[in-house]
Amino acid sequence: MADETKNTTENTETEALAEAVEDIEDAAEELEEAADVDDTDDDDEADDDEADEEEKDKSDDEAEKKEGKIINDIIEVVESTLLTVFVIIMIFTYFLHPVNVVGSSMNNTLFNGNRVFMTTVYTGPHYGDIIVINNDMAYFLDENNKVIEKDISGSGLKECIIKRVIAEPGQTIDFDVDKEQVIVDGKVLDEPYIRQTVISDGGNFNFPITVPEGYYFVMGDNRRESADSRNGDVGLIKKEQIYGKAIVKYSPIKEFKFLFFKNK
Repeated sequence: MADETKNTTENTETEALAEAVEDIEDAAEELEEAADVDDTDDDDEADDDEADEEEKDKSDDEAEKKEGKIINDIIEVVESTLLTVFVIIMIFTYFLHPVNVVGSSMNNTLFNGNRVFMTTVYTGPHYGDIIVINNDMAYFLDENNKVIEKDISGSGLKECIIKRVIAEPGQTIDFDVDKEQVIVDGKVLDEPYIRQTVISDGGNFNFPITVPEGYYFVMGDNRRESADSRNGDVGLIKKEQIYGKAIVKYSPIKEFKFLFFKNK
């Protein structure tokens, strides 16, 4: 009896131990499953963090590209503006100069207060060209047709004047004041640009005269109110006295026009 009790007790203890072992194994499996779940969650979180980092990097790259494009656009605008300003400065320094017209001697082509652009780069000048002159000295011809100088210090005409070329070097000019005509190389000039015809040769030359090399005979379009080569304080114009050639009237803007003359 005692042996049966002992065996029963031993069996009971063995079963209890086996159950305890099973409980431990079950707990271990549960812990392992929990660990696996945690690892999966960690992996998901890591993937999410990596995706967020990639998205941030992509956004940063796009922002940098956009910022770089804006800077490049600004640089291009600045470069273009500077180039334009440089070209304008070069043009107005070496090619075009604004000139203000004073007086009525060039009516009806130019009026008092008109503004024109003068170029210092030109050929000639030739008949019909409008030129800007530094009238600092007057030149005439003696009885032997030699050029003589006349000091015009104190004269109101010792200034910048604007006139039209009528006779070039080597050409012969004459006047028929009775018929109010200007004659160059034996031909009466057709002058559609004049306001008034000529009624005086000025009395400072013995016409006809041949214009010497390096000189020009000039007149205003308003012949009866123009102090030009017929005048005792102007005379022949030496080429070195010519500032430049007027090419366009730009002010007032409604009277804008080019001043090129086509010799028929």
